[in-house]
Amino acid sequence: MLPILKFIPYFKPVIWGGERIARFKGIDYPRHDIGESWEISPLPGHESVVAEGKYKGTTINELCARFPVEMLGKHVSERWEGTFPLLVKFIDSNDTLSIQVHPDDELALRRHNALGKTELWYALEPLDDAFIYLGLTRRVKPDEFNSLVASGNIISVLRKIPVKSGDVFFIPSGRIHALGKGNLVVEIQEASDITYRIYDYNRRDSQGRTRELHVEQSVDAIDFHDTVEEHHNLLPSPGQTLQLGKCQYFTTDAINVAGETSLDFARRDSFTILVNIGGDLKITSPDGETVSFPQGTSVLIPAEIPSVTITGHGRVLSTHL
Repeated sequence: MLPILKFIPYFKPVIWGGERIARFKGIDYPRHDIGESWEISPLPGHESVVAEGKYKGTTINELCARFPVEMLGKHVSERWEGTFPLLVKFIDSNDTLSIQVHPDDELALRRHNALGKTELWYALEPLDDAFIYLGLTRRVKPDEFNSLVASGNIISVLRKIPVKSGDVFFIPSGRIHALGKGNLVVEIQEASDITYRIYDYNRRDSQGRTRELHVEQSVDAIDFHDTVEEHHNLLPSPGQTLQLGKCQYFTTDAINVAGETSLDFARRDSFTILVNIGGDLKITSPDGETVSFPQGTSVLIPAEIPSVTITGHGRVLSTHL
């Protein structure tokens, strides 16, 4: 049986990044511009590498190629042809991210030979003035959209939402959005890095350069009728599990571990990703393997492991297909 898997995170420096991911994980890190920690990723160039144990140094894609059913589950392996379908991140928005949109699977496949990007954000420790932009306040036609972008007024038709700890935001492909300054979130998403940047506040990097925009490409990706206000605040009580979101790409739950919580995966036929978002925990598999699970750590439970027990006191996000 495959073991519980820990991977080496990829810390991504960006113009809007900061220091909060390292602090949340309780580690020292030399850079002060880390915007993302890719916890589990199959994307070429940044494939997750096993951090310890029997498969130390092996990439997630190599494991999926060698053990497709054992890693992914039979139906997941068949649906995604033996490839790992999700990407999990921590994101620290020390400054506001660009206004952006992601294409759906059909458009991404046609243009980039890649998956589209539907995602979910779960707010961890937002600052008092943290906010996000999510969706349109009214329907907009493409010609008006282009004019608003060109004049720098696109924000005037975006819904601005204050963020509290425990807020859940579901972002289907086609929905215009941006993380505002002051957020620390977990992002669950399709395994894609296709982003169309619409507006970036005319800011410049350390070399004085503005960032590339993709306004023309974004027009075909945006749902201009998307005016739905959709978010919830979900903080489970001790011992409680709450479903945060469910779509065709993933299901994510929040679990409040109060001493001991057993998770049964026997009928799931899917891998499970666990992310510790608060507390010092341990995970034990049926064969007696126990791994440490401190705050800010993510682990992958291969599909062939039928259950695990989490001990300690803390909060966990659980994601599967």
